[in-house]
Amino acid sequence: MVSGGSSDTLGAPLVLGIESSCDETGVALVRGRELLVDAVASSMDEHARYGGIIPEVASRAHLEAMIPTIQRALGEADVDLSEVDAIAVTAGPGLVGPLTIGASAAKALSIGLNKPLYGVNHVIGHAAVDELVHGELPERVMALVVSGGHSSLLLVDDIATDVTELGSTLDDAAGEAFDKVGRLLGLPYPGGPHIDRLAREGDPTAIRFPRGLTARKDQDKHAYDFSFSGLKTAVARWVEARTDSGQEIPLADVAASFAEAVADVLTAKTIAACQRHGVETLVVGGGFSANSQLRDMAAERCAEAGIDLRIPPIRYCTDNGAMIAALGSAVVRAGVAPSGLDIPVDSSMPLTTVSV
Repeated sequence: MVSGGSSDTLGAPLVLGIESSCDETGVALVRGRELLVDAVASSMDEHARYGGIIPEVASRAHLEAMIPTIQRALGEADVDLSEVDAIAVTAGPGLVGPLTIGASAAKALSIGLNKPLYGVNHVIGHAAVDELVHGELPERVMALVVSGGHSSLLLVDDIATDVTELGSTLDDAAGEAFDKVGRLLGLPYPGGPHIDRLAREGDPTAIRFPRGLTARKDQDKHAYDFSFSGLKTAVARWVEARTDSGQEIPLADVAASFAEAVADVLTAKTIAACQRHGVETLVVGGGFSANSQLRDMAAERCAEAGIDLRIPPIRYCTDNGAMIAALGSAVVRAGVAPSGLDIPVDSSMPLTTVSV
């Protein structure tokens, strides 16, 4: 059990959270800011042979795993379903098929238990989960959420009601770029962990790859936006040129230099945003926050800037039910009205929408 050690646990509603936006079926129970259980069933191995997520395969895996995962979570927490006070579920963004499976399960539970339903934002959940580990968020924080599908910079004045999107990726997200470069280098899917491992053995200064949207001309319109497509192309051209000339490809140096470029842009833009908006606390979440170069560079630059850095343990950075239960709990505590049973799923839900 992970707990932020909050004082609001006693008497707080018990929230069951369901996450199914991609390839993980996550179910968790949260009371206040205390995590009672987090159960996850992943279908990643089923997608590895295709080199990416197949929505139909993911949907079928969610359908098969949903009830067993709910039962496992309740059993591990020694909680009866009747004790649950509210149901929170990912309403978007994500893949439509997988989202629909989770939403259908949540609606069925809401009807069967006669308990309120809250459809919440997946990306904002990646920031909310930090409360389960490090306790209540300060009044104003910056959240950098980086994953396979998202690279988003959020100004959070209230995690339940007031989130402003400052910037996002204009093309490939950081994790997506890592997967594509991993494929280019002949690494297994998903590429992120393999590039991270290789990068630790290489020289990050060996190759100067470009930093997207950092030129002076981009500062007015895209000061906090990210672009990694050009970087990915630069890596491909560098590797192609070496191959054409018959030279060996120094995989570790390529990985390290590529990862350094990504971490450099992410952290530089985020620190600049914190300073411009007077923010003293940065939360980093999402699956890509497991990247060691990003963690190291964020820690170093936050220390230099006097910014408090909060990054949850890696298991709470990848998709999980705890993040949805945490955000659901925050929404319930804030007195936000429940969602209707007719809520749709939204694959491109705006990041200013915390709940629907």
